Amino acid sequence: MARTHEFTFSGNPDFDFEIRTTIGQAFSGAADIGEVIAAVHGVGEKDHEGWFRAWLGLADRIAAQAGASAAAGHAVSAASAYLRAASYYGTAVNAVASLPSEDELLPTFRKHRAAWDAWVDAVDLEIERVAIPYQDTTLPGYLFRAPRAAASGAPHPLLVVANGSDGPLTSLWASAVSGALRRGYDALVFDGPGQQSMLFERGVPFRPDWEAVLTPVLDFVRAQPGVDADRVALYGISQAGYWVPRALAFEHRFAAAIADPGVVDVSTSWTDHLPGTMKKLLADGEDEKFDRDMEMGAKFSHELAYTWRFRARPYGTTGYAETMRTVMQYTVQDVAAQITTPLLITDPEHEQFWPGQSERLAALTPTVSTLVRFTEAEGADFHVQPLARALTEERMFDWLDERLGR
Repeated sequence: MARTHEFTFSGNPDFDFEIRTTIGQAFSGAADIGEVIAAVHGVGEKDHEGWFRAWLGLADRIAAQAGASAAAGHAVSAASAYLRAASYYGTAVNAVASLPSEDELLPTFRKHRAAWDAWVDAVDLEIERVAIPYQDTTLPGYLFRAPRAAASGAPHPLLVVANGSDGPLTSLWASAVSGALRRGYDALVFDGPGQQSMLFERGVPFRPDWEAVLTPVLDFVRAQPGVDADRVALYGISQAGYWVPRALAFEHRFAAAIADPGVVDVSTSWTDHLPGTMKKLLADGEDEKFDRDMEMGAKFSHELAYTWRFRARPYGTTGYAETMRTVMQYTVQDVAAQITTPLLITDPEHEQFWPGQSERLAALTPTVSTLVRFTEAEGADFHVQPLARALTEERMFDWLDERLGR
C-alpha cells in the first residue's frame, strides 16, 4: 500500500497540497470530495491556467446551485452549497499566484467573500459581522455563538482563530470554528494586516509584531456580552504558528493557545530554497547582486516570478533583497522565553514548509508548551495535517478543555 507521502493527487506539489487541503475540509462540510476530484482531474502539473479555471468553474457551478436552492426555499441545501463554493473560490484565489496577471485576483476574492457572506446569512447559526477597533481603522470579523453555550445563559469560553498567510475564511471554519461551536465555545475569525480583505481591498501589509494585532482583538472579545473574559483561548494555523507565539511573548491574558504548527522563523520557508551563493550575497549585504541574480532567475522561470510576486505582496516590499530582509524579521527566537501562556504545538511528520520548527519552538518554551506529534501512520502527515482534521480537532480541543477546566 502506498504511504501518504508517496501517494499524490497531482505531480505538482503545490497542486497536490491544495487538493489535500480542500478535500480535508469535507469533514466540516466545506468541500465534497467527489466534486473536487472530478473538477481537477486531467489538469496537467504545469497547466496553471487550467488549474485556476478548474477551481473557478467548480466554484461558479456550486454557487449557482446554492442560489437556485435559496430561491426555491431550500435553506439547508443553499447554506451547504454556499460554504463549499466559498471554499473553492478561496482555492481559486491562491491559484492566481501562478498566472501571468493578477487581474483575476480581486474579482475571484470578491466571489469568495460573497459566497461566504451568503452562507453566513443562510446557515442556522448565530453569526455577527463585527468591526474590531485597530489603530485608526477596524479589522473585519465574524463572531460565532455556540448554540449550546448560548442556551445555558452562563458566560462561556471563546476561541480567537488567527489565519496564516493566504488562507480563506472557509479554511478557518474547517480548521477550528466548527469544532469550537460543537464543544460550546464561541469563536471569532477576522482579517488581520496582510490577510485577505485587508490586503486585497485595503492594501494593508503584514507586520511582524502581532501583539499589536491580537491585543486589540482580545480587548474586543473580552468586552462582548456572554463571554468569559478569563477563558479566551487562541488558535493559529500555518503562518499563524508564528503570529501566535509572537503575540504571546507580549500579551499574557489568553488562557491557552494552539500553534498549528509551531513556527520560530518564517524566513526559512524562503531561504531554504536559495542556493548557497545567494544566501552568501544576502549575508554579505550584496543586495544589488542578489536582486540581479534573482531577476535573471525569474526571466528563466515565469512560475518563480509569478509565485514570488504573490508571496511577497503581503509584506509590502518591492525588491528581492528587501523582501528577504523583511521576512527575516518574522522570528520569535529572542522573545519566545517570555511566553507564559499554556501552548499546544502540533508537529506533523513530513512538514514541508517549516520542518523541525515545532520542536524548536517547544525547546524555546519548555515550561509552558506541549508538543503533539502527528504521523504518516495515522494519515496525519504534512503541513497542518490536511487529511486528518478530525484527529487534529479532537486532540487540540481535548487539550484546550483540560486547560480551561471544562
